[in-house]
Amino acid sequence: MVGTDPYPFEGACPRWRTVDKKFIEQMKTKLIKEKERLEAELKQMQEASQSATMSEQAGENDYEDSFADTGSATFERERDDSLGWNVKDLLYQVKQALHSIDEGTYGICSNCHEPIKKARLQALPYTDTCVSCREKQER
Repeated sequence: MVGTDPYPFEGACPRWRTVDKKFIEQMKTKLIKEKERLEAELKQMQEASQSATMSEQAGENDYEDSFADTGSATFERERDDSLGWNVKDLLYQVKQALHSIDEGTYGICSNCHEPIKKARLQALPYTDTCVSCREKQER
C-alpha cells in the first residue's frame, strides 16, 4: 500500500540496524551534494529556456529560416524538455532518499523490505530498491 509504512517504529524492524550510522551520514552528505548540483542544473536549464522563449517572443529568430532549421530548433527544445524532466525525476528521487534517512528507512528496499547492499547504495545513493526487486520491475 502506498503511504503505509510496514515498520512504523524503529524498534519494529531489526533490519534497520544493518546499515551503520557512519555509512548513512556519508550517504546523506553525498545526497545533499547531489541535490544541490541537480537544483543548480535545473535552475540553469530553466534560465536558458526562458532566455530562448524571450528571444522567440522578441522576434529575434528569423522567420525565413529553412524548415530544417525550424525542425532542428524544435528537436533541441524537445530534447531540453526531456533532459529537464530527467533532472526533475532524479531530484525527486534524491529528496525521497533524504526523507528516508530522516524517517530511518534508508537502505531498506521499498518492495521486499530487505536491506539494500552497500555497494548499490554507494553507486546509486538515491535508490529505494534492491537489485533483485529492480530486476523484477524491469522485466
